[in-house]
Amino acid sequence: MRLLEKVSLVSLGLVAGVSISMQYAAKAEMALVATTLPIEDLRAFTEVFGRIKSDYVEPVSDKKLITEAITGMLNGLDPHSAYLDAEAYKELNDTTHGEFGGLGIEVGMEDGLVKVISPIEDTPAFQAGIKSGDLIIKMDDTLVKGLSLNDAVSHMRGKAGSKIILTISRKNEPKLFTFTLTRAVIKVQSVKSKQIEPGYGYVRITQFQELTGENLATAIEALYKQNQGSLKGLVLDLRNDPGGLLTSAVGVSAAFLSKDKLVVYTEGRTEDAKMRLTATPQNYVRSSISSDYLSKLPDAVKSVPLIVLVNGGSASASEIVAGALQDHKRAIIMGTQTFGKGSVQTILPLGNNTGIKLTTARYYTPNGRSIQAKGIEPDILVEDPSSAVHDNGMLTLHEADLGRHLINDKVSEENPNAPIKKTIPSSESKDNANKFVPIEFGAKNDYQLNQAMNLLKGMQILKVR
Repeated sequence: MRLLEKVSLVSLGLVAGVSISMQYAAKAEMALVATTLPIEDLRAFTEVFGRIKSDYVEPVSDKKLITEAITGMLNGLDPHSAYLDAEAYKELNDTTHGEFGGLGIEVGMEDGLVKVISPIEDTPAFQAGIKSGDLIIKMDDTLVKGLSLNDAVSHMRGKAGSKIILTISRKNEPKLFTFTLTRAVIKVQSVKSKQIEPGYGYVRITQFQELTGENLATAIEALYKQNQGSLKGLVLDLRNDPGGLLTSAVGVSAAFLSKDKLVVYTEGRTEDAKMRLTATPQNYVRSSISSDYLSKLPDAVKSVPLIVLVNGGSASASEIVAGALQDHKRAIIMGTQTFGKGSVQTILPLGNNTGIKLTTARYYTPNGRSIQAKGIEPDILVEDPSSAVHDNGMLTLHEADLGRHLINDKVSEENPNAPIKKTIPSSESKDNANKFVPIEFGAKNDYQLNQAMNLLKGMQILKVR
């Protein structure tokens, strides 16, 4: 047996200058499972290895062959398992603190091409007009076909201020698009908040980082202070939030739930992969601090009318929060169906500052729902006319669209086509779906936010009556 540092991930996939988020756990002693080695298959592997070494047209180092073998082994499992070279491993650590270099796009691999899962707001990719579902076919003069995802991501990284030209294929568009992007040091502000109007607060979480829980508590305290100790309603915006630290997701949920309420549980083949995380400090307070940062919040935050906004870019940790608040009937979920990434990845160091990211568990909402390849269905479906996500799915990308995705092991127990309770349709024409308009979440013309405010005000009127 050997001692390994275990890291659990609840975010999307590899990122071109975007975070691969993680939860640091205590070092755990992992037992190596004794299995019978497939001798014949290993003999074939060594024979191929030897043939390449002796007959390939150019000399190939042992290190390259072994690295490529490991990469292929992991890539063949699912969209989220991967080999992390030294650069990717370093970026994984850097990004949990909210600052990293690159373009600002969450990406995955599909049919040998890089597929954009989501651009992050206020980044070069978002501002240039890159959309969810876009296929990157060329980077500068390098064709993507044939590259591994790690290689493609490495090519897109670079020194802040340097430029890269991306050639993109977009669904239902006959021509290719060319974008010239300037790499930047991306600083993601995890929590943004403001008073929309007296008595109504707005909190947006862009990513679940190390300090997200503390920042949320600070934002809520400020809103209550600004409103002299009371709020009529609160909007929690998780749109386009690709996920992040599991502890932060538990902390955000715990801010609105009663103590000891179940937030999420995980199931996997090993004992370490089986967890039940409740709204208790030991499940969200970082080991480096001793106090519960939620303890000073007003009691009213546990009962204030709450609406959670989600969309197809809300993934993983965002879905954990939305699912927990929905199952406990603590909030109304509004928007469009979420991404559907319901698996947990564990980082296992390999030495030399490299490691592997391995899918080790599925996670479930408190009521036992699996989010994997399905997502969270909103209580009230509200489409955003300014986004590319519409109910015809023309430009919507979800976990189920990725090759080799894990199946939903609960799908037989649920009705995958269950109708949404209520629908607030967009008044805009869907002919505008391909016309990119940067979505400024929280702005006056934010359609989904305006609908959330209308509902909160209606609830307040009914409460008064």
